Amino acid sequence: MNNTPIERLFEWIDHTTEKIQQAKDEPYLDCLAITLESLLEQDYNDKTNLLLTKNIQERLKEIDLPSCSSEEIRKAIQLAILKGMKGSTQQQHVMTPDTIALLVGYLAGKLMNTEDKVRIFDPASGTGNLLATVIHHLGKETIGYGSEIDQTLIKLAVLNANLQQLSVDFFHQDSLRPFLLDPVDVVVADLPVGYYPDDVNANQFQLRADEGHSYSHHLFIEQGINYVQEGGYLIFIIPEFLFESDQADKLRAYLHEHAHIMGVLHLPESTFKSKNNAKSILMLQKKGQQTEAPKQPLLVKLPSLKNTKAMEDILGQMNTWFASYTKSEK
Repeated sequence: MNNTPIERLFEWIDHTTEKIQQAKDEPYLDCLAITLESLLEQDYNDKTNLLLTKNIQERLKEIDLPSCSSEEIRKAIQLAILKGMKGSTQQQHVMTPDTIALLVGYLAGKLMNTEDKVRIFDPASGTGNLLATVIHHLGKETIGYGSEIDQTLIKLAVLNANLQQLSVDFFHQDSLRPFLLDPVDVVVADLPVGYYPDDVNANQFQLRADEGHSYSHHLFIEQGINYVQEGGYLIFIIPEFLFESDQADKLRAYLHEHAHIMGVLHLPESTFKSKNNAKSILMLQKKGQQTEAPKQPLLVKLPSLKNTKAMEDILGQMNTWFASYTKSEK
């Protein structure tokens, strides 16, 4: 059977991870990190299990990693992570769908069209898949930064970036605490939705709740604006109900003060399990001395991503909008 390079690499990663899982009796995602580490180092050594060591060292001879492109490596690892997340009960173990990550990459590419070097930050980076997708799409000298508090996810993110040979620095910390990071050109994030438990730290933010826990998705927007330079851009994957919640007025007032709303792309409901899970993409520009709000924000309701003809028409309209926006910027 003549499988694609992505399928062959995924099968190798998956089979190796299952072997480690059988031997160690640990969660799939933790064993996946061990597999990726062995792939990166081209070595595996477990002194407590010589049979497993011998087996994986033999398997490493079967895989030709240099023949795979970094995009093929990203997709193969993504398939393995998705498999691991299906068996996970942890809420944060959810990955941004590839179709949506590619749209974020497209938008970042349009906004950064004239820049030779780009610094990009994802404060909710998870396994680093959204960040890697956008870096691939920018296809220029791009330096990435990511932050993630979950130990398993950040370990996978670091290995993922190293195997793809991407230039990414990761922070293993609560992403709503201060960073040692100079302001970047672009912030992207699939916003974690829910309440932020640390009320003391939430008090540092303008978007804190007047009483009770603050919304983490609001605080992440403010954190993104804190770490993007004046005139820089932010692309957030947001819950559809963002501007309808009980604290929406405060969020609107904050955005009016600090940012220009560049556009909102409503993603098709068919992409999500239910209407309650529906999301949109919010594009912002941080206000600066030289910035102006676009004459007309980009407001789009995307068709089913499987409807190629309708998607082509929408992309044509979006390209026209970006062309006129770029022209007015000059």
